[in-house]
Amino acid sequence: MKKYLDLTGLRCPLPVLRVKKEMKKIASGGVVEVITSDPGSVRDFQSYCQTTGEKLLSYREEDK
Repeated sequence: MKKYLDLTGLRCPLPVLRVKKEMKKIASGGVVEVITSDPGSVRDFQSYCQTTGEKLLSYREEDK
């Protein structure tokens, strides 16, 4: 299962909290794809994954 979340406009810690909530709803092996405008989100998701054992499959930063 794949879930897409547009969290543009939300600031830390809301993007990570929303993803954590969605992760509880999907089956093991599912993927949550996220778009966010918070510049600290990459670092936040890296920390979240390191703490929880989840995997950050990829990320991309854009100038916008």
